[in-house]
Amino acid sequence: MTQPPSYPMPPAGGPPPTAGGFAPPAGPAPQPYAVPPQYGPPGHPPPHHPYAGPPPHPAPPPTLTPAGQPLASFADRLLAWLLDTAITAGVAMLLFMPVFLVIWWNMFTEMTRTNPDGTLVEPDPGTIMTDVMVPLLLAELGLLVVMLGFYWLYHVEYLKRGGQTLGKKAMRIRVVPLDPSLTLNRRMAGRRWLVQYLAASLVPGFSYLDGLWQLWDKPWQQCLHDRFAGTVVVKVSA
Repeated sequence: MTQPPSYPMPPAGGPPPTAGGFAPPAGPAPQPYAVPPQYGPPGHPPPHHPYAGPPPHPAPPPTLTPAGQPLASFADRLLAWLLDTAITAGVAMLLFMPVFLVIWWNMFTEMTRTNPDGTLVEPDPGTIMTDVMVPLLLAELGLLVVMLGFYWLYHVEYLKRGGQTLGKKAMRIRVVPLDPSLTLNRRMAGRRWLVQYLAASLVPGFSYLDGLWQLWDKPWQQCLHDRFAGTVVVKVSA
């Protein structure tokens, strides 16, 4: 009985037999595994791919004062000023309202006096001047003196205690000397007040220039009253 011819077995992973054997089924070639992205040590950015475009520029660090404190933003300073203005205006209204009511009542009484026959009494210009206009002018002068005193107490005496008014406390900003070896005192706070409020009330448009000066002032973002007083405004946590 004749035995079928025997063929040598191909080595593992070798080519198929050249004669009489069977070729392995055709199929897609095995694909290599994708190489995971390589990252550097912790704290370092991953390597930049040459086709991913230029790397993004990191944001510049915030400007710090010589004492290492971050500067307050324009928005925070503006909101603090608006809050302080609303507070001082409210106090002015409370102080002036009683005086205004008394003057208005005197004027109303003078203008509505009647004769025995029911007709209105012709107002006497001299009486109006002495009973209405003079008290009104004196009240305005007195109110001006009182408000100047109140502004000094609020923007100088109160500010120098901790570098904050009520508006600045609400926005978490503080006035500090530019020189870290100094402390905020009455002289600095008074110089700020003279420029920010007194000079601004006397020179038309000066308040806008003073407030906007910080937008282009470098590097400390000072307003004109800050430059005059040697102070900066910083952001604080409380």
